[in-house]
This record gives sequence, C-alpha cells and structure tokens, in this order.
Amino acid sequence: MHYVKMMEKPIIRKCCNNQLWLVILISFVLCFVLLCFDYSALTGNQDGVTAVLVSNYENPITTQKSESLQFTTSLNETLIRPNRTDFITRQPSKDQQSVKEKPVADSCSGEYIYIHNLPRRFNQELIESCESITVGTERNMCPYLVNSGLGHEVENFEGVLLNKSWYATNQFLLAVIFHNKMKQYKCLTNDSSLASAIYVPFYAGLDVGRYLWGWMVSQPEWKKMWGRDHFLVVGRISWDFRRQTDNESDWGSKLRFLPESNNMSMLSIESSSWNNDYAIPYPTCFHPSKDSEVLQWQDKMRRQKRPYLFSFAGAPRPDLQDSVRGRIIEECQASKNLCKLLECSYGVNGAITCDNPGNVMRLFQNSVYCLQPAGDSYTRRSIFDAILAGCIPVFFHPGTAYAQYKWHLPQNYSKYSVFIPVKDVKDWKAGINETLLRIPEERVMSMREEVIRLIPSIIYADPRSRLETFEDAFDLAVKGILDRIDGVRKVIRDGGDPSAGFADGDDFKYTFSGYGGET
Repeated sequence: MHYVKMMEKPIIRKCCNNQLWLVILISFVLCFVLLCFDYSALTGNQDGVTAVLVSNYENPITTQKSESLQFTTSLNETLIRPNRTDFITRQPSKDQQSVKEKPVADSCSGEYIYIHNLPRRFNQELIESCESITVGTERNMCPYLVNSGLGHEVENFEGVLLNKSWYATNQFLLAVIFHNKMKQYKCLTNDSSLASAIYVPFYAGLDVGRYLWGWMVSQPEWKKMWGRDHFLVVGRISWDFRRQTDNESDWGSKLRFLPESNNMSMLSIESSSWNNDYAIPYPTCFHPSKDSEVLQWQDKMRRQKRPYLFSFAGAPRPDLQDSVRGRIIEECQASKNLCKLLECSYGVNGAITCDNPGNVMRLFQNSVYCLQPAGDSYTRRSIFDAILAGCIPVFFHPGTAYAQYKWHLPQNYSKYSVFIPVKDVKDWKAGINETLLRIPEERVMSMREEVIRLIPSIIYADPRSRLETFEDAFDLAVKGILDRIDGVRKVIRDGGDPSAGFADGDDFKYTFSGYGGET
C-alpha cells in the first residue's frame, strides 16, 4: 500500500505534465488559428490595405498567385518586417478615402444628345430625290449637297479667300449641314434615357412632313417630356412654317401650329415671335477644318485696308414703296467714293453675282461698314458675310439681328454694330454719311476688333472635322438648346407647368422699344 502510494506521485506528476503540454499545444493552435482568421479578415480587399502591401512588397504582375500562396507571402512579409505591421491595423488616410469615394467626373454630364433614327423618307430620301427640291427657288439643289451639304469647293478668287476652306454653300441646306455636324458631336449617346436633349433630324425645309408626327409621338422618348426636350433644325425662316390660314395655296405651311410640333423647339436662320423658335446664323461659305485656318483668316481681316466708308450688296425692292433699300441705294450712288454698291442680279450664264463668295468678300473686305437693311424678311445672310469680312454691320431694324441671334451675338449690340432706327423711311432725315462719319475712330477700331473676334462663333466648321479651341455656330447652338431644355426640366422639378410660356407669342419681340440708335 505504501509502495502504491509512493508510485502515485510520479504517475500523477507525469499526467499533469502531459496535460499541461496538451493545454499549451491547444492554446498555441487556437492562437495560430485566430491569428490567421484575424489577418485574413484584415488583408481582404478592404479600404485599400492590400493595395498598400502589394505596392510596397510585391511585383503587381505576381499577384495572380493562388489564394493560399498570397496569404503566406503577405503573412511572412508582415512577420519579418515588424515596423510595417501598422499597415495592417491602420485606418485608410483621408486622401485614400477621398480617392475611393470621389466619383469619376463625366465630362458629358448634362450634354448628352440622342439622335432620333427617323424613317428615311423624312431626310435621306429627300436628299436622294434632290432634283425635285426647289425650296422656293428655281435652282436644282443637287450640286449643293456634295461635301456633306457644303457644296462644291470654291477656288481662291483673286487672293480674296486665302485658303481652301471655301464652298458654294446654299443657305437652305443648314439642316443637312447641322445633321452632319451632329453626327460628330462629342457627347452623342445611343441611350435616350441619358440624353439631355433629343435631336430630330427632319429636313422640314425640304418637305412638309405631314406623316412625321404620328410616328414621333409613338416613340418612348416623346413621353418623357411630351416633346419639350426635342428640337429640330431648318434652313428657312420660321415664318415659313407658321402659315395662319387653311388655304393650302398660300405660302408656307402650318407645321409649327400642329400640337406635336408646338411642343418642340425649332432652330432656324430667322426666328418668329413665338418663344419656341430660335435663330442661329445663316451658313456662310467659309467652313474651316482647322483652328489655324480661322486664325489666319482673322489675321488677314485685321491687316485689311478698307478704302470705302460703307457698302451695300443687294437688290432693290421696287415693289415695296418707301423701301429702306431704295433709300440706301440712292445714298450710296450719291456718295461717290465713300460707298461701294454690289447689285445682286443675274450675270453671265444666269449666275447671280452675290452668289459668288469672292464678289461679296472682296466688297466687304474693302469696307469699314456694311449696310444691312431688312430684305424679304427681317434677316439676311449678308449679316454674317459682313462679320466674316471684318466689316462693321449697320442695322436699321432690331429684328434683323438684335432680337434674333442671342446665343451667338453680344447682348450689348453697340460693341459690334451701328444702329440707325428707321421706323418709316419718310422720317429718315440724317444721312448715312453724316451718321457714320461722326463715330470716333477709337470706337471704330474697337467695334472692328469685336467683329473679328466674333468670326468663329458665326461660322459652321467643316462637318468632316472638328475645331480644337474655337466654338463655332454649331457648338453655341447646342449649348443654347441644352440650356433651354434644362430650364424646362427645372420648372418640372419645382412642380411648375412646363407648358406655361413655352410656346407663347411675344408681340414686343420686334418692336423698337429698348433699342437706341446713333445720335
């Protein structure tokens, strides 16, 4: 019994030792497992921590290893570099948080445009049957459709045109030119839900398009704002689409009085007095493809000598009694060496003299002022030919420019033009010579520089290329219509009625109120 008791102590001691080692072993295993678990949780792709470890210790190319190998390598790196263990437990810095949380900026946000894919009969088929299009003239329009609607290239006329950016462009084809430029627009989208505006490439100036509207309203894009985010472009004056009679034999159409069309905005070479019509410049014959061509032309206009005080290019209006044009032609003819007249008439081979850009540019380049009376309507292409030539335009009615091209010309009209208000030619007492000669030379120089500065904003660059630093007439028109539609969206967001004022008429748009002339 005593022997047994004496033997119990070493047996008990041995058992205790074994149990102790077992506890230590289990504890070590548990700690190791916990450490592994804790480390794997921390080194997951979380808050940029793994990226820090890889960028400091691994070649990024080797990160395609197996998951276990990645863990082993990362763990070894951490254990052998105790001074780096702060990477594991440290929270990401503010800079890291800002990089992660800051969204990537979308340079086209608010500027996306979706082009409606219209049936071909509303645009392409009209072009293909160009021989039957006269658009109010007696000319065959087919020759003007080449070169993306710019017309045939014009040779440098006696050194007047400088480079090969000149074309025989027809003003009625603005819709075709605009469409071709829109195809190159930097923020086009195929997803109409992303679009800030919907462009409808319907050549309304070439066809009445009476079947377009039934197709249009059936499209899902229409229902988003019931057409108020839609716009179209025409190469005619807006009045041609606002015939107020039901007589089909009367001039023009009732296109803009149709309910569906009334919900859209229209860009044209001359706006009407309705709020959903907007004027954009007539296309000139200058369509540069590079910024350098614009700069060269501007420099040429700054250096140009101008021997004539003023000039006029146009035809008389004998059927209009007391016409301002008639008075201008009389004064020009009586002014001897101060004025130069280019009468637009049929010349050799039936060509109209003013259709040759060389004739018009030579006249305007040699003039300080270019007279711009109203013609068959308020506006005329000659306005933009004058600006292109660095010639200061002289207006006689606010509807010719000031109430029209608000996206393209300065609101302070005295910066770039002279205004001689003539409500009635019978009351026109001061002569043009006297009025223009009273203007100080300093102001003349300032106005001319502003006119030359405006050149990029009133031309349409070649649709087959894109200017890098200048915004042309197309760019400014797109900006303008996007702002217009954004304003309608704001009304909707604020709980207002988007139809209120959208297509209202403005009876004061073309009045002389608020426009002062030269004294």
